[in-house]
Amino acid sequence: EKTVEKAEEERQTVVFQNRKQLAAKRLRAATNKNIGELVPGLRRMGMGKRRMTQVDMTYGSGVPETTSDVHSFPETSMPARNAYQLIHDSLKFDGEPTLNCATFLTTWMEPEAEKLIMENLGKNRVDIDEYEATERIHRRCLAHLHDLWNGKKGQEATGTVVVGSSEGIMLGGLAMKWRWRQRRQAEGKDTSRPNIVFGANAQVALEKTARYFDIESRLVPVSAESHYCLDTQKALEMIDENTIGMFVILGSTYTGHYENVMEMSQLLEKLKAEKGLDIPIHVDGASGAFVAPFAHPDLHWDFRVPHVVSISTSGHKFGLTYPGIGWVVWRAPEFLPDGLTFELSYLGGVEKTFTLNFSHPACFMLAQYYQFIRFGREGYARVMNACLYHARLLSVALEATGVYQCISDIHRPRGTYGFSEETRLAASGLFADTLNYPCSGADPAPNEKFNFGLPEVAFRFTDWFIEQHPKANQDVVTTLMRVRGWIIPNYPLPPDANRLRVMRVVIKEASSEDFVNRLVRDLMWATQTMLDTQSQSLGEALSTPLPKNSSTSNLAHTIAQSNTSTMSDGQKHSHWKSILDKIGELKGGECAKNQQPEMKLVDGGRRKTVYEKSC
Repeated sequence: EKTVEKAEEERQTVVFQNRKQLAAKRLRAATNKNIGELVPGLRRMGMGKRRMTQVDMTYGSGVPETTSDVHSFPETSMPARNAYQLIHDSLKFDGEPTLNCATFLTTWMEPEAEKLIMENLGKNRVDIDEYEATERIHRRCLAHLHDLWNGKKGQEATGTVVVGSSEGIMLGGLAMKWRWRQRRQAEGKDTSRPNIVFGANAQVALEKTARYFDIESRLVPVSAESHYCLDTQKALEMIDENTIGMFVILGSTYTGHYENVMEMSQLLEKLKAEKGLDIPIHVDGASGAFVAPFAHPDLHWDFRVPHVVSISTSGHKFGLTYPGIGWVVWRAPEFLPDGLTFELSYLGGVEKTFTLNFSHPACFMLAQYYQFIRFGREGYARVMNACLYHARLLSVALEATGVYQCISDIHRPRGTYGFSEETRLAASGLFADTLNYPCSGADPAPNEKFNFGLPEVAFRFTDWFIEQHPKANQDVVTTLMRVRGWIIPNYPLPPDANRLRVMRVVIKEASSEDFVNRLVRDLMWATQTMLDTQSQSLGEALSTPLPKNSSTSNLAHTIAQSNTSTMSDGQKHSHWKSILDKIGELKGGECAKNQQPEMKLVDGGRRKTVYEKSC
């Protein structure tokens, strides 16, 4: 038995040594092999060496057939470099963010902020058990905003970061509805017909809040007398016992005006004394909540106003952070009903949440904190004062041309509204008086003589210019501005004032005097080009080229010299109609009602299209 055991041990030793040697041999061999040689049959599955023989070229390798079908999920893969280049090239057709005058959003941040964003792209903000340091920064940001908006000293901030001010508005509206419902239920009254009051100039997020949460929207008509914003007296007339609260806007999207929060609160206080109705206010400070504290510290709109119970803002607008981040802060914990707060434990610890959205990146919130400690009050004041300076410069320059008048009033003396020759001269003189101040200084003193408002310029053709050129069309101007890279919207004012269309330029951090100078010059070029194309009817321009001279625009020649000689009548109609549609000539005319143009024969058998009431 001992002999057999010894022999078995020797055999096992030999087997072990052989296996060890074989493993070492395989290890040495594997260093020069790919996975297709190590795993038998792998090549049959389309892997191994055959996969590596694909042509790895950025251009010239072709695109998989399924990639060109945008409605089907791709069947095959492609190299990362090719995928990047494909998307990168497609995005070249986007506009230049710096020249996008339509957006309020931040389009530039410092490299250090961008580095911080990239380092934290993978962090989920709501996972506070795993990212405790990130949550501490979140609480610091809320504390900073509570202090900035004059919350009660020594009180812990109640609020949260959100994806944008739209979510903040919805949370503020929802909290007011719940508090109203709880009060009505305690009194044994009906809770089926809640309503909320706000101006017709409201941004769409306010109407979404009402529609999504079954709240009746009571829109207050706007007018020139109310500066196309909330009319506080008319708003008061719409309030009843079913009103859950009001939205008051600090910075209208249409014109940049601030709605009068303090005046509205005083009227509500009077209503409370007379009828016992306690109506709260949520301030939509999407843009203004980061402008007013620094540029207009004397303006009372925040928690210093008694009826203001919550404030929302966009960090990605004048908070100077990339999209998408916003904030909502309540005056005190009792204004956020407990029923809106949820506790969850499946991320590791017990966490509380009361946002509509759940998972979202922490990197933009960290970038917001970077801006807070990077700029401080002084830095933010410098940026906002510079933005307002350049917005006033643009306003004064536009009105000096005689072609445009401003609907916005930030460049006019405080208390002076509307355009006239007198107000234009007064604004120009006041602006000249403030040139002794450094345009990017932190001192808000230069702003004290001007009207409150955002650094936004809303403008249109003057009445005189329209009388002289009745065919003038602002849509043509904005279309031509795109030729120079500018994106400028042209839109109707809110209901009850929508007979007027205005163009808008939002002045942001990256703007400068050179920016304003270039913008005004290009606007005048576009205006002159529009007039050149209308020196004869556009229908005639399409068939008879204008004489080429220095005052004739390139667009006129492009249209006039369009090669339509080989087109059929239907093709000519489609070609010319598309051009007219593009520059807005058909808007409002009978041709916009799908009427067919009249085709006529002229001398020499040449066909000519006449669009009635279009040019």
